Amino acid sequence: MLFDTHAHLASEHLANDLPGVLARAKASGVATILSVGTQLSSSRRSCELAATQEGVLASVGIHPTHASDALPTDWDAIVKLASEDSQVVALGETGLDNYWKEVPFALQEDYFDRHLRLSQQLHLPFIVHQRECMAEILAMLRAAALRGPLRGVMHSFTGTPDEAAECLELGLHISFAGMVTFKKSDDLRAVAKTIPADRILLETDSPYLSPEPFRGKRPNEPARVVHTAKCLAEARGVSLAPFAEQTTANARALFAIRT
Repeated sequence: MLFDTHAHLASEHLANDLPGVLARAKASGVATILSVGTQLSSSRRSCELAATQEGVLASVGIHPTHASDALPTDWDAIVKLASEDSQVVALGETGLDNYWKEVPFALQEDYFDRHLRLSQQLHLPFIVHQRECMAEILAMLRAAALRGPLRGVMHSFTGTPDEAAECLELGLHISFAGMVTFKKSDDLRAVAKTIPADRILLETDSPYLSPEPFRGKRPNEPARVVHTAKCLAEARGVSLAPFAEQTTANARALFAIRT
């Protein structure tokens, strides 16, 4: 049974056929989906889905590219959800983005720091988005690690072996999405081979990043995580079934899922 550790089930691209999305996921062997918030509205919706849909869990947070849109009260509401809603198992999607230039970088850093501190306060893992700013991400993670242990995941990882190694040294998990299946992603598959068996995770980043053989076809959906699992299992030289079992166990451990 598979665990999609990163899907945006609150996205309008999936909302119109959510029953079908969930049914296809179940039919493909996906037992658990983490619905990830990117702003207050999607965080609340993820909590609603987790409360009403079997196998769905919630993460709450403010994405770096949405930081400028957040109202002054939004962060307080995120803290309240994270503190009081039992469906919430993670914080984020947080992190930094230096590709889209609309949000001041200092504001992104402020929100990333808030998520990291809240993670350490509540003992909830955080989910890191990074785009064209790995050095800055690692600098903030190092600073956070001086305050105490880190629990989190580098989502949709596309970095180098050295960057992966430092993330692992800091205590993080590494998650791979559809990009690892692309024909020209030999370097990324080589990185995936270096991740310890107990620290690797799977995701779709639905409705984005469809894996082969669906590359370029949106919306992506959790059912397709099986293609990423097959690709990674092959790259690592293991069978699909034990790899699926291992990655699911890893996710359950990171997100402290007992039942």
